[in-house]
Amino acid sequence: MSANLSDSVQYIKSVGPKRAEAFSRIGIKTIRDLLFYFPSKHLDRTNVLSSIQVYGNVRNGYEGEVTIIGSVIDTELIRYGKKEIYKVILSDDTGKFECVWFQGVKFFKNRFNYNEVYAVSAKPVVTRYGNLQFAHPDFDKLENEESRDFKNTGKIIPFYSLPKELRSGNIGDMSIRQILSNAVNDYAKFLSESLPQNIVQKYQLLDIVETVKNMHHPSSNEMLLKAVNRLKFEELFFIETLIALRRNLIKNEVRGIKFAINIDSIKSFITSLPFNLTNGQKSSIREIIEDLKSPKPMNRLLQGDVGSGKTIVSLIAAKIVIDSGYQVVLMAPTEILAHQHYLSISKFFADLNINIGLVLGGQKKKERIDILEKIGSGKTQLIIGTHALFEEQVEFNNLGLIIIDEQHRFGVDQRSRLIQKGVRPDVLIMSATPIPRTLTMSVYGDLDVSIIKDMPLDRKQIITTARTEKALPKIYEFIRDKSLDGYQSFIVYPLVEESDKLELKAAETYYHKLKDTELQGLRVGLIHGKMKWNEKEEIMLKFAQHEYDVLISTTVIEVGIDVPNANIIVINDAFRFGLSQLHQLRGRVGRGEQQAYCVLIGNENNIRKMKIDLSGMSRTQIELNRSRIRINAMMNTSDGFELSEIDLKLRGPGDLFGTQQSGLPRFNFADLTEDFEILVNAKEAAFSIIETDPKLKNDENVIIREILRNNFRDHLAYSSIA
Repeated sequence: MSANLSDSVQYIKSVGPKRAEAFSRIGIKTIRDLLFYFPSKHLDRTNVLSSIQVYGNVRNGYEGEVTIIGSVIDTELIRYGKKEIYKVILSDDTGKFECVWFQGVKFFKNRFNYNEVYAVSAKPVVTRYGNLQFAHPDFDKLENEESRDFKNTGKIIPFYSLPKELRSGNIGDMSIRQILSNAVNDYAKFLSESLPQNIVQKYQLLDIVETVKNMHHPSSNEMLLKAVNRLKFEELFFIETLIALRRNLIKNEVRGIKFAINIDSIKSFITSLPFNLTNGQKSSIREIIEDLKSPKPMNRLLQGDVGSGKTIVSLIAAKIVIDSGYQVVLMAPTEILAHQHYLSISKFFADLNINIGLVLGGQKKKERIDILEKIGSGKTQLIIGTHALFEEQVEFNNLGLIIIDEQHRFGVDQRSRLIQKGVRPDVLIMSATPIPRTLTMSVYGDLDVSIIKDMPLDRKQIITTARTEKALPKIYEFIRDKSLDGYQSFIVYPLVEESDKLELKAAETYYHKLKDTELQGLRVGLIHGKMKWNEKEEIMLKFAQHEYDVLISTTVIEVGIDVPNANIIVINDAFRFGLSQLHQLRGRVGRGEQQAYCVLIGNENNIRKMKIDLSGMSRTQIELNRSRIRINAMMNTSDGFELSEIDLKLRGPGDLFGTQQSGLPRFNFADLTEDFEILVNAKEAAFSIIETDPKLKNDENVIIREILRNNFRDHLAYSSIA
């Protein structure tokens, strides 16, 4: 038998050329590929209950998910007019239970045959007729022999994902298990270790052969956990190695600019500000000054909650760089935000003889040519703009500092194009959405981090409440009353136009309705994302100058609008928004001295109070209560860092700050909401190796270099980019 794991998968018992073709359609071409096609889940006898046990538990108030095994004894298709319901009745040794489907009936009604055995997982209920029922359960087919073996020996059964490409190749639930069993028994022993031996020993990891064997056929739950943890560690280790290489290149191999620091000039500028800096701002400024003094390029992430004062910190950095004779770029994700920055920064720098330019995509040709000439000659010292700054025509004279606002909206390749327009400029990246610590350690692990945790002393906490639509008349009355005290209000809707699918309110529809009814007598404006940026800018300026009492809006106001008199925000269909977006929207109010209010509108179910303890909730429970968790979190805390941790658990890292934006691979095994301890160890191991052997030339590290070259070649391209 050949021990070449690069051989075609067709040589594995029970495969052959036709099935090999089916495997190739999902990217499995070699024996090695197949060995790493791991089960999507496992069935463990200790987690399986009998129907009589489940029935008793439900009667006693249990609401969690369970797994139960039974054989099909009957099926039934029920019709109510055009609607169909499909029911499958199964039984085990202790009684009967039923599975029902209200959707996808066409797919399910041909799946179940008499006497077939299934493992069923779902949240059970007892119907009014006394039947134990599972609605739309997960189910996996078992052979009678597998079921008997499972019950008698306590064997853990693997279940594999079966995409349509495999099913079309006549590969079913049982055949995939048999094929993988053959592959593991005959070939797993030939696998080569993919981690240095000293790392495997130090962190007490399973070796690769035992890992693969126990992923497919775990000898116990403990061994399955060890195998999973080994794969998580390895995945995080190579991601952290890429980050460590990137950081090492920036810090130790690339020479940057050593800026002159005029402390008296900085103090004078700070004294001129109409407010006092917080301790967090002062600490961040000190850290940035140390970076600017160093010949090594600054590569720093400045984190702070909405309204914590990141922009002024970045302006102090900009002033230092401009005083040293260099240009500064501030890049914003939207034209309206770029223009807002231009107006506010122009006020701060009004007496400093600093020339500020604005580069936007929608500018007239003559205006653009004039601005680009001033930038190219060095006459313009501070350039504010959007994605338009990436264009080839934009050439800088002496670029020293790049400030990126709302960093997660820009991909790493976009940032690199801007950085390459200078001779190794310093980089300061700002995030108004606090980043969970696991993401700071992984996705942003190559950056130095400054955090502004405290808010301005005169800032009052925003009162956040949740109400149903029944309360809207009273809310509108509250808005009218408060307008007499000078209050301005935002009313936010998720969409611009009506959508039959989502049945959400539309900003345009309600603008026309409200200004003539509940908000009659008030000056009402409308702003949404389909408007041109200068139209949005004009409306926001009118709102800032108090020409409107109420602004009806979509989420276009989410970032960067600062109106001190805006102290009420009503967010309709709040359950449709992500937690981080809700927090950003809330941050649009409370910028002045008056008490601010945020009202979340939802239905009875998703605004009910609940205790938020995600560590004690299953993934299914979290999914079922996602909206309630978000709204309760908003009412319970205004701390953006705390909310970011909850949001990470609700949405997962891919949705929040995905590795795609950072030039890093996606996570297949690791879960940043669960695996903090593994991440700490993987980072420690990776950074320690790169610190002592940055070229990976030592014998024990050659394996790392080879795996990076073979598996992560595309990602190595970003090793010199922030």
